[in-house]
Amino acid sequence: MTNQREKRNEASLPHSVFSADWLRQAERQAAQETGISLFTLMQRAAKAAFLLAQRKFPQTRHWLILCGHGNNGGDGFEVARLAKNAGLRVTLLAVQGSKPLPEEAETAREGWLKSGGTVNPVDSPWPQDADLIIDGLLGTGLSSAPRAPYDALIDAINSASLPVISLDIPSGLDAQTGQAAGKAVHATHTISFIALKPGLLTGQARDYTGKLHGDALGLESWLGGHLAPLQRLDATQLGQWLHPRRPCSHKGEYGRLLVVGGDTGFAGAIRMASEAALRTGAGLVRVLTHKEHAGPLLTARPELMVQELTAASLDAGLEWAEVVVIGPGLGQREWGKQAVERVADWDKPALWDADALNLLAINPRKRQNRVLTPHPGEAARLLGCSVKDIESDRLLSARKLTERYGGVVVLKGAGTLIASERGEMAIADVGNAGMASGGMGDVLSGIIGGLLAQKLNVYDAACAGSVLHGAAADEIAHRQGTRGMLATDLLAVIAPLVNPDLKK
Repeated sequence: MTNQREKRNEASLPHSVFSADWLRQAERQAAQETGISLFTLMQRAAKAAFLLAQRKFPQTRHWLILCGHGNNGGDGFEVARLAKNAGLRVTLLAVQGSKPLPEEAETAREGWLKSGGTVNPVDSPWPQDADLIIDGLLGTGLSSAPRAPYDALIDAINSASLPVISLDIPSGLDAQTGQAAGKAVHATHTISFIALKPGLLTGQARDYTGKLHGDALGLESWLGGHLAPLQRLDATQLGQWLHPRRPCSHKGEYGRLLVVGGDTGFAGAIRMASEAALRTGAGLVRVLTHKEHAGPLLTARPELMVQELTAASLDAGLEWAEVVVIGPGLGQREWGKQAVERVADWDKPALWDADALNLLAINPRKRQNRVLTPHPGEAARLLGCSVKDIESDRLLSARKLTERYGGVVVLKGAGTLIASERGEMAIADVGNAGMASGGMGDVLSGIIGGLLAQKLNVYDAACAGSVLHGAAADEIAHRQGTRGMLATDLLAVIAPLVNPDLKK
C-alpha cells in the first residue's frame, strides 16, 4: 500500500484512458502501423518494469518472478533476463498450461533459458531471501475469478510481506471494471503498458494497484491518433477550468446560487453545502431551510442569506437564482417532496443530491441541464437494482443513469466517475480513504453548485468539482493523514485550489 503522505499516482500519468478490450485488439494493429514487432513491444514493457524496479527498490538483490501462461508471463520472462544480466539473483516460477505459449511469450522464455536461467514449477519452495516479487501471472484478459494454481499463488504473494510490482495490472483484477471476482494481488506498484485501462482507476482498483505508473512503449504518437473514450482527471488540470478573475469584476458576475435543504436535525448538511459554494467562488448564496436553522447558520456564516423554506420563499428564490442545489439534509417528508416537485419544473442549471435523488427514484424524470451526484446506494435506488450491481461495473452503471435521467451523473466512490448524456466520461483520479466520513457529499454538492454559478457548463462543473473535492481531501491527508478527516476540514483548502494561478 502507498504511504498516505505520498501522491497515489505519478504526475506524469497520461490523461487518456482506453478500453481494455480495445487495447488488446489494437496492440497488433499498433505494431504493424508503427513497423515494430509484438516481441519488441514485450521487450520494451519488460525494460520499463525492470527500470521501475531498480528505481524504486535499488537495494534488492534477489527477485522472485512469477510468470503465467500468457503474454503477461512473457513480460515476466523478459524482466527475469534483464535482471539476471544486471547481476541480480532471480528465481522464476512459471505456470504450465495445456496449450503452447503465445509466440512472443515463448520467444521470451527461450531467451531466459539461453541466458542461463531456470524455469521452476509453481509448487517449488520460495527462496527465503527473496526481497522483491514481480507479478506476471495474469494480464488484462482475465474475465473471471482466478483458478488453480493462480489463486494459491496470489494468496502466497499477498502473504509474503515483500514489495510487489505487477506487470500491466495486478493479477486477478478486471482491467475494465476494476473488480476482483476472486483472489487478486495487492501490489506495491503497478506499471500499465501502452495505455491506462479503466480498471486501474475505479471500482476496487485502489485496494490492489498500489502506486500506478504508465509506459506507452513508444506508441505515444500512435495513441494520439485515437480518441480515448475516457479521461483521467487530476489537480494538474484545474487551470483549464478556473481562470484568473477580471480585476474589475463584481459579485454579480459569479452567480446567484440557491441551496435548498436542511430539515430538522440536518442543519450541518445545508451549512457544509452552502459554505463550500462560497469557498468555491459563488458570488451570492441564498439558503432555504427549516426555520430553526436560520439563526445558527447566519451566526456561523454571515456571508450567507438564509430564509425559512416555504412555498412563497421557494418561488421567490427560484425567481432570483441562476442555479439551484437541492437535497443536502432535505429529508423525505412532505416539506421536502414539495420543494423537489417545484424545482423539477425549473429550467435553469441544477444539482440534485441526497434525498432529492431518493425522491427522484420514486418519480423519475429526465432533464438535460442537471447534475446528479449519487453514491452507490442512491445509484442503486435510481436504477432499481442492488449496490452490488452498481459496483460490479461502475462505468456501465454511470451510462445507464445518464440514459434514464439525462444531464450529467457523478457516481461517487474511489475513482469517481463523471458521465454525460452526450457520451462523455471521466474518472477523477483524486481523493483518499479519509473521505469515508459523513458530510463529504454535501461539500461536493456545494462545490459543483458554486462552479455552476460561475457559468461552467454542467459537465465541466461536475468534472472540476469532483477534482477540487478530491484534491482538497488529498491536501488534508498530506497534512494529517486520512483517519479522522472531517468534511469541514476541506473548506479551508478549497480556496487555494480554485486559484491555481497562485502556484505559478
